[in-house]
Amino acid sequence: MKARLFYAALAAFALAHQDVWLWDNASLFLGFLPAGLAYHAAYSLLTAGMWFLAIRYAWPPAVEAAESAPDDGGGGPR
Repeated sequence: MKARLFYAALAAFALAHQDVWLWDNASLFLGFLPAGLAYHAAYSLLTAGMWFLAIRYAWPPAVEAAESAPDDGGGGPR
């Protein structure tokens, strides 16, 4: 259930990346940062949070199982 909720949030997050509502906004944040650039700076920080949530709730458990499995010493391809 948590993974499905994450994927729904991810879809909404992807749609929010298209910031058409700020294209004509000429206001400045902090006196020097255009609205569109400030939006994308905040979006970049939120992207880091989304990656954390992806690892926490949507990471496939098979990856962890394969990583913790003992090595058979076969070597494998190099």
